[in-house]
Amino acid sequence: MSAPRAGGTAPLDAFLTYRLHQVNKITDRASSDAYAGEFGLPVGEARCLAAIGSFAPLSINQLAARANLDKGQASRAAQALVDRGLVLKEAHPGDARGVLLQPTAEGRRLWARVMRVIARRNQEIFGCLTAAEQRQLAVLLDRVLAHARPDALHDFRQARAGSPS
Repeated sequence: MSAPRAGGTAPLDAFLTYRLHQVNKITDRASSDAYAGEFGLPVGEARCLAAIGSFAPLSINQLAARANLDKGQASRAAQALVDRGLVLKEAHPGDARGVLLQPTAEGRRLWARVMRVIARRNQEIFGCLTAAEQRQLAVLLDRVLAHARPDALHDFRQARAGSPS
């Protein structure tokens, strides 16, 4: 991190948002390579499969929120997973125009493999921190998420608890 500049302005690399974006880009690139190399899946499809396998049944809107994609990206990725036979798309009982997504048996098997890659990537990224530091970082990120987007903390805690919202 650079020292503050004369006049009181901070250099770009002093901002947490800048540094978080750097971590995001680095980890996205490595994760994308892992998903493509190990499963032949683009990162968006792998994220959607991880979300569907973890929180099914999901609507497209719920999938977009869980996979951190926009609705159009989530819809295209979900359809690609349906076309590959990894996800079932059924009519939503409460919404005539909506659908619910859940993994097929083959999708559940691939989901388990994707989750192992996610766990491995998590360890590669955060393994430089002790278990206590990782817990502390999780608490701090919860606070930042709650402040930045009030519904994000609820979604995040539900995701960590493994229950659908």
